[in-house]
Amino acid sequence: MKKLLIWVLLSFTFFARSQNKSLIINDNIRLPKDSLERLILVKSINGFLEDSQKPNEENRFVLLTEKIETDILLDEFKGIQKSGRFKDDYFYKPYLTNLVSLPQSQYLIKLAYIGINEKTPITVANFEIIAHKTDEGFVFSSPLIRNTQNWKVAKVGNCIFHYETAINKTKINEYEKMASVLDKKLKSVNKITEFYSCEDFSALQKLIGVDYKLEYNGQSENTFSSVLGDKKLIVTGNHNANFDSFDPHDLWHDRLSLVVSRRKVYKPVDEAIAFVYGGSWGMTWQEIFNIFKTKVANDKNADWVGYKEKPFNFGESQEKDLMVDHIVNALIVKKLEKEKGFAAVWELLNCGKYEKGNENYYKSLEKLTGITKSNYNEKVWELIDNEKI
Repeated sequence: MKKLLIWVLLSFTFFARSQNKSLIINDNIRLPKDSLERLILVKSINGFLEDSQKPNEENRFVLLTEKIETDILLDEFKGIQKSGRFKDDYFYKPYLTNLVSLPQSQYLIKLAYIGINEKTPITVANFEIIAHKTDEGFVFSSPLIRNTQNWKVAKVGNCIFHYETAINKTKINEYEKMASVLDKKLKSVNKITEFYSCEDFSALQKLIGVDYKLEYNGQSENTFSSVLGDKKLIVTGNHNANFDSFDPHDLWHDRLSLVVSRRKVYKPVDEAIAFVYGGSWGMTWQEIFNIFKTKVANDKNADWVGYKEKPFNFGESQEKDLMVDHIVNALIVKKLEKEKGFAAVWELLNCGKYEKGNENYYKSLEKLTGITKSNYNEKVWELIDNEKI
């Protein structure tokens, strides 16, 4: 205990010197009465906040049994102190605004990130975390599980659905069936998907521990997710609390992320596959292709190589985008799967990350189809003309 106290005091002194990053505690906050526990708790919070700026897997202060739930919240801490407007990497300082004792040696902790400009406080975010006491100190979690402890649960195959009042059983069965089809293509086995369905984005934020975040001001819909091992966690806030619908386009992305990081694959092909299997924005692939034919492919001078280098959106808005290169790649994906099976699609998908010039893409495409950069425009026109309307 003596060694622990010395270690805590030294650590606390270190953090006290780093005022830009360390927790600011007002005199009116009621901290634990026990002086040692108080020091350990403050040191642990500072450690959690410090590590929150690192990749999630490097955070030493996360409750491991709730890591995937906490990873979603940790994403919201990234770069939180930085202000581009005031050109200061540590403009917003972390303040402890409340500390409430909970059963089983836990604490409910409320944090605010506040910056001062000409004596005017500006709040960029308010967070809520749960502290769990261990033999070494404290570890932390998102309040997601605590906030949903009285929710209902439905399980279909490897899919788990958490909901507050009611769930559309027909839709969750459709979801699981389509997920199984995609998993078979991906040779993906025993991957778990867990859903928490909220009514809107405000409810989603509250559920995971975000009481307020300036950048989300006015937003009514969003979906957050995290992946850990063979499990994907999805929290939805898009006016679909009963799971009355789902987006087959996004379902492809979700299943792929359980096999390989989407940051590592070639994005235009990733999106192309999602269009082929799930359409987008409530439209089928055929409906989207018809719009493409009318708005883009009606120009016989269209430069498909150029569209790859300079992406063009022919969708109805910036939010509901339809990118020309994604549609072209969808035609290539259909050709590949029909002629050589999904293994060929997988090879093109994994040709490397998107890069200027797309050399890796053209190299892989030529190997699989014989299509080169020089005959790309000609071959794409053939695919467009052969696609049934």
